[in-house]
Amino acid sequence: MPFPPPDTPHPIVFPDGTRFDGTVFLNAVLDHPGLRIGDYTYYSDDEMPEPDLIRRRLFPYLYGEQRIEIGKFCCLAMGVSFVTDSANHRYDGFSAFPFAIFDGMSPDRPSMPGHAPRPTLVGHDCWFGRNATVLPGARLGHGVIVGAGAVVGGEIPDYSIVAGNPGRVIRRRFAPDVIDKLLEIAWWDWPIDRILAAEAEICGGDIAALEALAP
Repeated sequence: MPFPPPDTPHPIVFPDGTRFDGTVFLNAVLDHPGLRIGDYTYYSDDEMPEPDLIRRRLFPYLYGEQRIEIGKFCCLAMGVSFVTDSANHRYDGFSAFPFAIFDGMSPDRPSMPGHAPRPTLVGHDCWFGRNATVLPGARLGHGVIVGAGAVVGGEIPDYSIVAGNPGRVIRRRFAPDVIDKLLEIAWWDWPIDRILAAEAEICGGDIAALEALAP
């Protein structure tokens, strides 16, 4: 069975030919000016909704100039949510109530936070567990694993494992020299045929074997 192209809405087909509707390649089902999502990045849901509801579940506050970029080959489980600055409330004064959103939404109103929206950036080959939340302006490196239920913000280094609320780096997945080599190899930029031919090396733990296959 050939590997599905990245514009395939439902890319999983069981051996009996039945198509599984619980996983989608996001590039194939979402089109929004504030989103840039890499090829083969997928979302899974126990009851897959229509595309507009997928967008509202994953990116519920994507309004105006908000921007979210997610790399290739990322895995998003059910319940993952990316919160953008448009969801923020002012909290330096006596009240956090957003009076302005109910009568015009002028950004100059005193009840609005009043700062420029920060982009949320996610690298390639990241995995988000169930019900993880990504906070406004977060910057996650390549190969990051976000544990189920984690609340992640700030700068997360490449190949880190993050868990908890607030999310904290539990450990790096590999030694620094191995991470440097993985970033140099950047297998996610290879043609898909080359990636599939190197599946054992990409999913294994032998960096020398993977290096030997790099173009």
